[in-house]
Amino acid sequence: MLLKINGIAIAAYPKEFSVTTMDLDDGDSSVRASDGTLTRDRIAVKTQIDLSWGVLKWAEISSILKAMESIFFDFYYPDPVIGGYTTKKFYVGNRPAPVAVDNGVDLLWSGLKVTLTQQ
Repeated sequence: MLLKINGIAIAAYPKEFSVTTMDLDDGDSSVRASDGTLTRDRIAVKTQIDLSWGVLKWAEISSILKAMESIFFDFYYPDPVIGGYTTKKFYVGNRPAPVAVDNGVDLLWSGLKVTLTQQ
């Protein structure tokens, strides 16, 4: 699997990678009638990607996080809907990065998780 941020391969591949296709509905015009029938106004279909890593060296986690510093960035990934690789513009949410252990030479980080949401 090939993953790139702004055209550059990521420093370390995630242990988990999950693509979710999301429908975005208009909150005002998507309503249920008294009989339970839904009137739905879908305004967009977007992609959300969850990634998580195991143990990362300091240089690896730093490279991954720095690649996602911009408000928006291009992400190249395999898309199950398209049936191939594609590039879309994403933003990243919270980025928890617990410390695993200080091995005396370097800090090792474990459990970095990010959620990317298509712009």
